[in-house]
Amino acid sequence: MSASSGINYSRLFGIESVVAAAVFAALYVLFFVWFVCQFFRKKTYAFVLLASFCAIRIAAFIIRAVLARLDSSGHNLGLLVGDETLFDVGFFVLLYSAHTIVLDLTLFCASLRPTSVIGRLAASRKLFRIATTAAVAFGIYGVSQSQSSNPHTINLAKAFRMASAIIFLVLTVLQTYQTLRLTQVEIPPYQGDDKSEQSQGMKHGSAILCVISLLLLVRQVFATVTTNDTVKQYNEHFWYPLSHFRRFSRCYCM
Repeated sequence: MSASSGINYSRLFGIESVVAAAVFAALYVLFFVWFVCQFFRKKTYAFVLLASFCAIRIAAFIIRAVLARLDSSGHNLGLLVGDETLFDVGFFVLLYSAHTIVLDLTLFCASLRPTSVIGRLAASRKLFRIATTAAVAFGIYGVSQSQSSNPHTINLAKAFRMASAIIFLVLTVLQTYQTLRLTQVEIPPYQGDDKSEQSQGMKHGSAILCVISLLLLVRQVFATVTTNDTVKQYNEHFWYPLSHFRRFSRCYCM
């Protein structure tokens, strides 16, 4: 199938607002600068992941603005697939960041260290990274083949997209469960930290992480439920409030 056709994919998937895409791109630029500054101050790996997430989002929203603004770009399926790929990769980075932060905090609590086989698997950074990478790969293939003229290819694409959504959903549920367990105990402050100078995120880290995980879960439930209805899933009337605004809120909380 040609990357460019007579179908305007931007209009088909409800990508219309240039202003919204431009505003979010600008906001993520501010967050990117802030996370980079935080990294140089605290040398924490989580800030590298969050800065990477913001950089990916900046690129994705610039492409989305181009898709909404230029009619010729809307006919380019490759550009749309690239944009959705960046958003999926961004979700992977954000989910992995939250998972990393929670696992780092559990190191301070012996009672939270996993003892069961399932618990150890869920706490494995390597397995979590492999699973999220597989989910992204399945999603990319599903989106890229979703407009094929071959019925078999379309059905296969739907299966891959559903597999991607289910993997992300399972990982998000596990992440939420681990975070809820974290809220049951008090995390001691890092050695040498002055409590009076700790940020709101440090003082209420467990509660904030819980909110972030629940927002991740809401986003993924919506994505899973609408997997076979891509028009509804990507339509801006649903996409911004049910998917992206929650991701922006999670970035703000972090």
